Amino acid sequence: MRLILLSISTVVLTACGESKKATATMEQTQPTSTMNYPDTRKDNTIDEYFGIKVADPYRWLEDDRSVETAEWVKLQNQVTNGYLSQIPYRDAIGKRYEALYNYEKISAPSMEGDYIYYSRNSGLQNHSVVYRRKKNGGEAEVFLDPNKFSNDGTTSLAGMSFSKSGNLLSYSISEGGSDWRKIILMNAINGQKLDDTLTDIKFSGASWKDEEGIFYSTYQKSADASMLSGLTNHHQLFYHKLGSDQKDDVLIFGDAANPRRYVSGDVTENQRWLIISAANATYGNELMVKDLSQPNSPMVTIVGDMKNQHYVLHADDEYFYIVTDRNAPNSKVVKVSIQNPAEANWKDLIPETKEVLSPSVAGKYIFANYLKDATSKVMQYDFNGKFVRDIQLPGVGSASGFSEKSTETVLYFGFTSYTTPYTIYKLDIESGKSTLYIKPDVKFNTDDYESKQVFYTSKDGTKIPMIITHKKGLILNGKNPTMLYGYGGFNISLTPAFSISNIILLENGGVYAVANLRGGGEYGKQWHADGTKTKKQNVFDDFIAAAEYLKKEKYTSSAYLALRGGSNGGLLVGAVMTQHPDICKVAFPEVGVLDMLRYHKFTSGAGWAYDYGTSEESKEMFEYLYGYSPLHNLKPANYPATMVFTGDHDDRVVPAHSFKFAATLQNAQQGNLPTLIRIETKAGHGAGKSTQLIVDEQKDRWSFMFYNMGITPIY
Repeated sequence: MRLILLSISTVVLTACGESKKATATMEQTQPTSTMNYPDTRKDNTIDEYFGIKVADPYRWLEDDRSVETAEWVKLQNQVTNGYLSQIPYRDAIGKRYEALYNYEKISAPSMEGDYIYYSRNSGLQNHSVVYRRKKNGGEAEVFLDPNKFSNDGTTSLAGMSFSKSGNLLSYSISEGGSDWRKIILMNAINGQKLDDTLTDIKFSGASWKDEEGIFYSTYQKSADASMLSGLTNHHQLFYHKLGSDQKDDVLIFGDAANPRRYVSGDVTENQRWLIISAANATYGNELMVKDLSQPNSPMVTIVGDMKNQHYVLHADDEYFYIVTDRNAPNSKVVKVSIQNPAEANWKDLIPETKEVLSPSVAGKYIFANYLKDATSKVMQYDFNGKFVRDIQLPGVGSASGFSEKSTETVLYFGFTSYTTPYTIYKLDIESGKSTLYIKPDVKFNTDDYESKQVFYTSKDGTKIPMIITHKKGLILNGKNPTMLYGYGGFNISLTPAFSISNIILLENGGVYAVANLRGGGEYGKQWHADGTKTKKQNVFDDFIAAAEYLKKEKYTSSAYLALRGGSNGGLLVGAVMTQHPDICKVAFPEVGVLDMLRYHKFTSGAGWAYDYGTSEESKEMFEYLYGYSPLHNLKPANYPATMVFTGDHDDRVVPAHSFKFAATLQNAQQGNLPTLIRIETKAGHGAGKSTQLIVDEQKDRWSFMFYNMGITPIY
């Protein structure tokens, strides 16, 4: 066992503007403790890349099926739980979070057949229950209750798809948070399950062809590979006819002659066309169509390369409406005849603008949802491309859900911001008039808090937006506990969203900051490209500059700053804390991609090469990855208090990344701050967690942060 002596001094926190309880002087003498990290065996594994030898002494932790790995997980969790259990206000934070979380949560409704469907959680149910009621009125009834899927809440509802009539349903379930799913088919009218249950499905929806069967995608599985970490490199599209055996399902696309990493098949609303998208990376796809009204019709290629991103938004009797970023980095909508859909015949319908476009269809209209500095702006068009109106939103934030069938006359959309809980509005599609439908009863006074967007300068002079949220009247004295969150990858945009979790920080005089880094999709294709491959350092520099801005403006200081990010954001935090160990007091690299030399050897990791490149493609790419890979850049230093998060069922970013990083970090830590790993069992990359798992995770994260900043919360 390696010993580290932790001695955290007494700190007084005065929260300005809080209640009498909060403004009282609060002191907490934190116990001195000795941490015993498990001895993690090192082996002699060495890889060679372009003549350079790289040691990988914890390679054995990649084996998720070994008894030794399981024992290591057990010992690490014992150390982590032992540390967390000494925090005197840990349970109080858990109780406060649970009280905040205990409110009714309702999703935006959608129409299927004769019913309106929505999900509802009464407050602390492990999973939201799906309800329905008749369109013409009547009482709501329970339709599907995921809380009955498993006794411990570790099986969750992962998706639903109705047939056009609304009479049949396919729904998928995830067990233990895994990306591997089961698809269950049922009669939606009487609730009876059909005999058809499909297994071993991954990265797939289910799209109905009338009421005859469904299209779905999955990977070929290797008999000798781990279910959780084995390489999934060959995605295939199948058709399952109702009443048949899964082994007899028809392969539609993805045979040995056409291997692809990501394949999807979707039937258009008019049921005539199967739209097939095929890709080898997380950006760029081929686009094909097949006429389902004609038996044995050929597959017609619309786009035959993977240089850009395209999808069919809608199809009617005459035209395909396609969203593309070909020659339009911020995307546009084009219109083309179904008789000759080749790219040469595309005509711009909604041209590209300076803002990033994400359109949807509802009724007889296209709703163009634009990102303006990472916040929503929605405009309504008809199918001739004529502008109809701006949709009035309730504020500056994120609006979503402008999607419904072409026969509907109303839709329900959601709106949220960092200070506005997710609120649902009902929109009359023809008039554009919206009315409040459901506002959640959250124990949070939004008038007491404020969000503002700032633009700061990154290392190379690029202006980066960041939204900062805190209590009104906050004193900028450099002593406010601050959580800086980022992602910066895969064309994903971070838009304002309310979080119950952040109330814990905000009501304790804290600051929540979200930086919109390069690598994301906030400003289109170029913004994304400027954070990929040999430009990945831009992302880290953007995050570092965000931290420095918060310090310069006296929101916080290194002693009161925490960094957090998950998945690609876990890579972000890992890279920044290894490049600048003194940048913050607390770090949370969560479910992170931390071994950049081997990430592509697990699950679908090879598909991430568009953003990252791989260590095997060239000497230049290897050296670049080796230069920032968090695992390989941990050297003896004084690192921040770190809690690595992962799940033992994470089959997207395998837990081996976190295992090896945590073991190396524990060995490299020269300071007196803890370096822990929190390994959730029966949990995956993040989705589908039960309420209890969520509560436990939140109380541990905030307890760890406050404790290592020497802050006693107001509870």
